[in-house]
Amino acid sequence: MPKVKTKSSAKKRFSLTGTGKIKRKHAFKSHILTKKSTKRKHNLTKTGLVDVSDEGRVRDMLRI
Repeated sequence: MPKVKTKSSAKKRFSLTGTGKIKRKHAFKSHILTKKSTKRKHNLTKTGLVDVSDEGRVRDMLRI
């Protein structure tokens, strides 16, 4: 039986924390930045966690 491969797009987008939660980046930080406030852009820079409802799908893509 061959090995199951990790989705390469998911591998680039998600990472694990020490406690096993899945980290992600925020969207909407790449363009049209002039109309967004400094506070909003700063908060988009920080990493977030994947929601519990989506965690199963992400784990399946990462094969963990």
